[in-house]
Amino acid sequence: MSTLFLVRLILDMIAASLLLLALAYWWLGNGVHELAGTAMFLLVIAHNVFNRRWYGTISRPGWQARKIVNVSVTALLATTMLVLLVTSIVISRTLPELIPGGGGFTMRQIHILAAYWALIIVSVHLGLRWPMIMGVVRTLLGISLGRPSRTLALRLVTAALAITGIWASFELGIGSQLTMQTSLDWWNFEESVAGFFIRCISIAGLYIATTYYVVGALQAGRGATTKLRVPREL
Repeated sequence: MSTLFLVRLILDMIAASLLLLALAYWWLGNGVHELAGTAMFLLVIAHNVFNRRWYGTISRPGWQARKIVNVSVTALLATTMLVLLVTSIVISRTLPELIPGGGGFTMRQIHILAAYWALIIVSVHLGLRWPMIMGVVRTLLGISLGRPSRTLALRLVTAALAITGIWASFELGIGSQLTMQTSLDWWNFEESVAGFFIRCISIAGLYIATTYYVVGALQAGRGATTKLRVPREL
């Protein structure tokens, strides 16, 4: 494992963490929120520069299931990030006002919509690459494979995280956020800050685990010739 690959992976994890951080707008305040968002977008740009060769593989023949899934998820993520970037520029309180009134309430709603869809799609994106990520962790920690007790423990933790993610989705009203429904029920950061992030991480864990196990089931069902291989880039 090269140092450059490890640095790239760390930068990707920082970008995902900044997305989670930026969701806590009413705790951060506008200034820190915009700084976190700017840093995240810079890391997203770096991520695409590092993985620029991947885009050249799209036009190559052979659209197996793994390629269709990977390209589809990446396209959705790119679209969501573009909407998030454009709306963040329009409603920014730091940049010169591009639209009178900062785009109004609807533009802010679209920004929130894109942010929560980004959380879900980034989680799916990570789920597709989870075997690779776990492989890196095992290499760094010197953990060997083949221990049933460890596998069982990890599966129980994953199940608990997924169940917590379902509960957290209702707690944070994720359904309303993903459908741009106006809701007055929102997290009270004066009561707990950690609770908000724990719930967001649980929701991300739910979609990472779901993606990982769905892909695993498809691999088992389709066989080695058409299995959804783990993407090595992007």
